[in-house]
Amino acid sequence: MAKTETALNVNSISRISAGTIIKGDIQSPNDIRIDGTFEGKLHSKGRVVVGETAMVNGEIFCADMDLWGKVEGNIYVKDTLALKDGCVVNGNLHIKKLSVELGSVFNGNCKTISDAEYDKLSGAQINVKAASQAQHQHQTPAN
Repeated sequence: MAKTETALNVNSISRISAGTIIKGDIQSPNDIRIDGTFEGKLHSKGRVVVGETAMVNGEIFCADMDLWGKVEGNIYVKDTLALKDGCVVNGNLHIKKLSVELGSVFNGNCKTISDAEYDKLSGAQINVKAASQAQHQHQTPAN
């Protein structure tokens, strides 16, 4: 009998390890796990896992998210956000579904959004960045 299960390729998961500090913007078609410190904007078409030792300062856009660590900033999740025991969020949530464990801390507003609203919000962020980059590339130095 043929095996029909899809195997997860561990090399397709990006990871920011504990003790690592990254500042800037990240865009990934794959899952991302953060155990270190990240400051900036994060766009993932997959799942984002914020581990117990992680600290994120910025905006996160992703398909699904499991949160054990700390986030300062707004979170946009196309499907399900799981706030785990011990997590701390200071920012607004824009999500389709929310799971909250006892012991999690959330300070902010929560808005339920549709897939179309998520696509508009996440697309607007990416399009603004792309337009800004294109503008910088088309500028020519004065003679």
